[in-house]
Amino acid sequence: MRPVKLILPALAASAAVAAALAAPQGGAAASATERTLPAAEQRGDGDKTGTKPAPDAKGVVLAVHGGAGTALDPATTSPERAKAYRDGLTKALRAGQKVLDRRGNSTDAVQAAVQRLEDNPLFNAGKGAVFNADAGHELDASIMRGSDLKAGAVAGVRNVRNPIQAARLVMDESKHVMLAGEGADDFAAQHGLKTVTQDYYFTQARWDALLAAKAAEGGDKTAAKSRELLADEQSKGTVGSVAIDRKKDLAAATSTGGLTNKLPGRVGDSPIIGAGTYAKNGVVAASATGAGEVFIRGAATSTISHLIEFGKMNVAQAAYQVIVKRLPQLGGTGGVIVLGPDGTFDAPHSSTGMLYGYLRKDGTIVTRIFPDESPANS
Repeated sequence: MRPVKLILPALAASAAVAAALAAPQGGAAASATERTLPAAEQRGDGDKTGTKPAPDAKGVVLAVHGGAGTALDPATTSPERAKAYRDGLTKALRAGQKVLDRRGNSTDAVQAAVQRLEDNPLFNAGKGAVFNADAGHELDASIMRGSDLKAGAVAGVRNVRNPIQAARLVMDESKHVMLAGEGADDFAAQHGLKTVTQDYYFTQARWDALLAAKAAEGGDKTAAKSRELLADEQSKGTVGSVAIDRKKDLAAATSTGGLTNKLPGRVGDSPIIGAGTYAKNGVVAASATGAGEVFIRGAATSTISHLIEFGKMNVAQAAYQVIVKRLPQLGGTGGVIVLGPDGTFDAPHSSTGMLYGYLRKDGTIVTRIFPDESPANS
């Protein structure tokens, strides 16, 4: 059993996420945007049939994702749960928008967007991080600036409230690209970042998912199909953001709590530049989510960049080629958000579902959480 002293301080904070992730389902879906678009525009500017590598939208300046996994079912997802996800994505986009609107740079914008997602217990990053096999939390994050290919990352941090801040700190205040474990936690604390104890990350929904995963691992077939594990699958993966600013500088950032019941010390693709995160001016900004080990082996985001720069593919073609055609052959599914220097945006995914949203130049926000809004590519 988890020690009571770690559970009690977090019960109130976990109530909202528990209700959203595991509440009884049913009812109609919430509105897809704050500023509602015509149905045709909600489906995007391109041909989103689920098979063709057409761009999702054009004129985009900022986008976020909340992880890829099992699709939310619009027939059984409650309006409250749908609204919670849409609101979380929208608030992250608004946080990044505030930076861009005051003529801030794209690196600050993606950091602000990801930080807002880290503070939302619905998403598997920061406050909403999943549990390791030992009932601990280890978090990863990375950030990259396209103008000079500067990057920073942290892996396996246990006490940083916002890992994306620590990743930015590594980029700006050290000569390194990645710090891991205790060294990363110490570096963050020494530079004044807010630290927390492990119980800060506790949410009831993630705890229930760990218990269900343990039961399923032990052969409990009922647990393997439980609502707790389904909810965990629907919001697994990472959070991330891509942006372009007035100077046409691109940036990308990614953050995650990893996988439920993962071995302590496991590191996925999220903190690895070229796997989970990549940005290069004039080419692309990309943030990935999915089967981390496969995304590392396939060098997912850097391969997308190389196919654009050297293979002369467009943004949608390159992302489709990597996410839909190549990585599944290595045994893993997932998705990516990509943004080109001309504002072309796409979000292909081979997983059945992916949570994401984007901001257009005119201030319009679009969020997508259901399969009919963004079908899995094949």
